Amino acid sequence: MDTTNKLETPLAEGPPKARLPQPSMLTWEIIRKGLSYILQGKMMVSDSHLPPMAHDVPVDFAGVGVATSGDLLVDDYVVARLKELGIKQVRLDFSYADINGDASRFLERLLNDGFSVMLHLVQPFDAAIDMENQPAQFAWRRFLQQVLGQFGSRISLIEVGSTINRKRWAGYTTPGFLKAWEIAYQEVKSRHIKLAGPNISDFEPLYNIGLLDILHKLGQLPDVHTNNLFCERSTEPERYDHRILKYRQATALKFNLVKKARLLKKITTDHHVPEIMSPSAFWTLPRILRLLPDGEQKQADYLTRYLILCAASGALSKAFWGPLICHREGLIDDGSGTYPAIERITHYASVTGNIDQFRPRPSFYAMKTFSGMIPGRHYLGPLRTSHGLEIHAFSSADTLLHAIWMTNGKGAVLADHYALQDLSDAHYTDRDGSQPTARIALASESPIYLQWPISRSVDLKQEKSLFGNLSIQRHVEDKSHHAFNENGWSGIYVASDETEAQLLHQALNPALIGKPPKEALLRNARNAIWTIPDPRHPDRKLVVKQPVKMHLHKKLLDQFKLSKAKRSWNGTNQLLRRGVEAAAPVAYFEKRGDRSLLENFYICEFVPTDFSIRDIFAAFNAGQQTYEGVTAMQIFPQLTRYLLNMHDKGVFFRDLSGGNILVTKQANELLEFSLIDTNRAHFFNHPTVLGKRLSDLTRVCVKLPWESREQLVGMYLQALNQKFTFKHRLPFHIYDLKVGLKKKFGRKAIRRLFKK
Repeated sequence: MDTTNKLETPLAEGPPKARLPQPSMLTWEIIRKGLSYILQGKMMVSDSHLPPMAHDVPVDFAGVGVATSGDLLVDDYVVARLKELGIKQVRLDFSYADINGDASRFLERLLNDGFSVMLHLVQPFDAAIDMENQPAQFAWRRFLQQVLGQFGSRISLIEVGSTINRKRWAGYTTPGFLKAWEIAYQEVKSRHIKLAGPNISDFEPLYNIGLLDILHKLGQLPDVHTNNLFCERSTEPERYDHRILKYRQATALKFNLVKKARLLKKITTDHHVPEIMSPSAFWTLPRILRLLPDGEQKQADYLTRYLILCAASGALSKAFWGPLICHREGLIDDGSGTYPAIERITHYASVTGNIDQFRPRPSFYAMKTFSGMIPGRHYLGPLRTSHGLEIHAFSSADTLLHAIWMTNGKGAVLADHYALQDLSDAHYTDRDGSQPTARIALASESPIYLQWPISRSVDLKQEKSLFGNLSIQRHVEDKSHHAFNENGWSGIYVASDETEAQLLHQALNPALIGKPPKEALLRNARNAIWTIPDPRHPDRKLVVKQPVKMHLHKKLLDQFKLSKAKRSWNGTNQLLRRGVEAAAPVAYFEKRGDRSLLENFYICEFVPTDFSIRDIFAAFNAGQQTYEGVTAMQIFPQLTRYLLNMHDKGVFFRDLSGGNILVTKQANELLEFSLIDTNRAHFFNHPTVLGKRLSDLTRVCVKLPWESREQLVGMYLQALNQKFTFKHRLPFHIYDLKVGLKKKFGRKAIRRLFKK
């Protein structure tokens, strides 16, 4: 198992506490100015969620935050890595203790090596709190004079302000910050140096509007407006922000990354500031790992997609990643497993860890690829921005470039959007800068770049041909997805290389699968389930599932749904990409235009198991104390952890009967669980709500006596800091009643009655 994503507990200490409660930075004056601007309709921009067409991406668009340590070799390491990235724009945090320290030494090195340095001047927390007092003001002015006297003429940009809308991190009051800004403005502008600020974090436009309005009236506007344009809490860069009036309204308001960037640009322009940039943004691994296990791969995906969208927005002059080297969010893991007391977004003070433990992450190579591909190009416009598919076109003097990806967990067959000849003639580059030996068949959450000569005219197919609602698990080691489209059948299969792909293409051809042989049949009810030899491994088996019966009402309703095979494929892929065990999918196929809804196959790996949850719970219900050597006190805690993980990862299984949870015994009384019948599952980008969790648990527990339910569900709810009260029991009683009525009056009961 990959252990690189296991993050240890951050250091517990926080910033120094203020002697008195701090007033909010969001004063009535700032609120009033912000609301006045909004109510005048100045933030109503038509189609602002879409990138505008035809604009240039600056050559110096991409940058990164840097720091060093007391080890001189770290200076060399950082400079070497920056050169490898191909990035010349850096942001360095600089505070009171740095005048004669490591940061001062490193700054000299960066300037001597020709880097364009944005020097971010950070006041210590206690100094920021005291900025309404003259001694603190004097110390701040003296610090500015020292820094500017020593480095000023060689610095590209001085930034003042540090996440000022986060008083817990920065420490400012509004009057205190305005005094700090006034002093900085006097000292910086008197030396004819560009001034940037006030460094607002995230998308909170009341601060931008209110503070820029105040600074405009004071005659102290910055040359560059800075806003750390995060969208990490939305997880995906493309997603509409659910924090603005919650999930249901997010789609209507369409506050995505592009819209936020364009609105911030409009605010900037309306307040007579010539440009806006994002000096720091990142995805922390712990936030990604709440839902998805392969955090480092997702971080690299998000970085690429974020930067491409920032470039496409046409709003930002620059977009920087946060720390270059850091355990939690760096492009390079420092190997320390710790995090400093002050948030890196507020003050990236130094690099921790030993240089021999530094390890570039996938995001490092994704940043390198982006910086070599996009800055300096002309953005032609968005070619696809719906159904989860993003295609953005850029050009240079000699090449046409398309950046292509799907949103999380989705996939699209490129041949559904491009002419085969265009795909054949394209030059492919993956997210990390590699040129794949085989042509990439599917777009996924991991972006790819396709290039043609600038003279080439590449037109996309009509959007009605979208290969819709396909889920894939992109980050499977040494696996790639292949599209199947022959003799009226279409589908997807997974292979480790071209040889295996050809083998599966021939051996699993749906036109040749045929009917299940009796000796291989595992189940034959609404679905036929049987085994076939695995063509990749003669000693292993695959499982084939095909619907064979469908009641009339289901046949009518399911005409509007995906095929059963595709639903099974999607459900299993979504489970696996969230770290929930299920039998690995190998392929699915469906016949185009099939009105019977029976001509489709789902194929997965055969997982040898010992029993199902239905088997062991039925044994407990019959009074047995053990089943296959397993007791209730062995299985309940382990099953609880499995179900908690599943629900915490945003899964609502909807068909969590005991027969769909398979159990395999391991050494030391450990049990492994695996899910089957995944076609009904629903998935969320947040932990599953309690009501849906209980709905799943009612199905699991239907075979258990109430005493055992008290134990199992009690353990589950205890992990959520809840007790098994009447309101929690009610769904179980209702489901028991439903099952009882179904046994007496359902289709099977009527069928038994006629047989009698």
